[in-house]
Amino acid sequence: MATPVGIREIAPEDAREQLAEPDAPLLLDVRTDRERGVSYIPGSVHLPMAEVEARIGEVSPDPDRPIITYCATGRRSLDILPTLAALGYENGASMTGGIVAWQALGYPTESPSALDEEKLARYSRHLLIPEVGIAGQQRLLETSILLIGAGGLGSPAALYLAAAGVGRLGIVDDDRVDASNLQRQVLHSTEELGESKAESARRSIEELNPDVEVVTYEERMSSENIDRILGEGWELVVDGADNFPTRYLLNDASVWHEIPVVHGSIYRFDGQATVFKPFEGPCYRCLFPQPPPPELAPSCAEGGVLGVLPGIIGSLQANEALKLALGIGEPLIGRLLLFDALTTSFSEVTVRRDPQCPVCGDNPTITDYIDYADFCGVPGPEAPRPATAPAGRSPAPPTPDAAGRREALQGRVGNTVPSGLAPPATPRETSE
Repeated sequence: MATPVGIREIAPEDAREQLAEPDAPLLLDVRTDRERGVSYIPGSVHLPMAEVEARIGEVSPDPDRPIITYCATGRRSLDILPTLAALGYENGASMTGGIVAWQALGYPTESPSALDEEKLARYSRHLLIPEVGIAGQQRLLETSILLIGAGGLGSPAALYLAAAGVGRLGIVDDDRVDASNLQRQVLHSTEELGESKAESARRSIEELNPDVEVVTYEERMSSENIDRILGEGWELVVDGADNFPTRYLLNDASVWHEIPVVHGSIYRFDGQATVFKPFEGPCYRCLFPQPPPPELAPSCAEGGVLGVLPGIIGSLQANEALKLALGIGEPLIGRLLLFDALTTSFSEVTVRRDPQCPVCGDNPTITDYIDYADFCGVPGPEAPRPATAPAGRSPAPPTPDAAGRREALQGRVGNTVPSGLAPPATPRETSE
């Protein structure tokens, strides 16, 4: 959500200067115990966000003393300021960018546990990469990533993020494992038929890497629960949503919470991926202002999908998530990556933020949640087809035939996305 009036932020450079003064403010680390155990800023006092209201008086008896809060990237430390103000601690400021920005500037941190011998062995191939190394691996161990769906896209993404040592993974899925899932949803097995996908995913991830804390949400994401879920410290979201109402809901919430979303979609032999980072690039509505009519958006359950395709796209999503967490490379911000499994070819479309976007534009007209089912024209219970696709099966309109796909890819027609994966609404596309 937008930052309330009167809430202050402070740059890491200014925070460091103030902390060096004789009457320095209290530096308050509001992250979890696990994050604190990886690294922290010297001189900071640890008080997890959930305990601030009950224990701030112990940590800072003088409510007039200035407080600088910090977390991983600056979101939670900003969100806690109204609580502090309500408790009488009105002279507070959140450090922009959190400990990630502090470390990027080369400022000192301490690591009480560092990497033990077991972790040095497990992540040894990461440690050999200059762009990762020990500092990067420590960063991954304190990163929190939320996955929407434990299906075709969520399966490979979750496995590779867990293997990479992402310290906290959230799984949102209310579905159960079905026999038709096993052709592509590699998190699950025959023995788990009928079980909760979220629990099946949790067990698979924990067996792969016990370093990972898994948080499960056995519920379908909605306007009623999305603020609660996104407010639990997630730094970025990997989107494997199975229906258009959820995609638009997630888009709006992620813009208001300022959380990047790594988007993926699959259908038959075609896949696409991109990154929506609020206010640094376009959002989902910039690309697809309107959803397709439901009759033009068959799910993979109706149109099918090559089993290996979600593995490819989900792995690309994991790659983008790791780049964002580590602050390396060139994420797919403003770039829609298209994959054709029949020709084994990649193509790319440049997408820019729309200043007229109703959510992330210069003068937004949508500032609260709407009826997303109605917006997407989801049919009622009397309709012959289901309102949403089964979990893990990305909805998409029919793809063009091979000749039409090649023509679209080669022609780079303005205002046309060369893929049948996304809604047939006109996207905002431009080429360099």
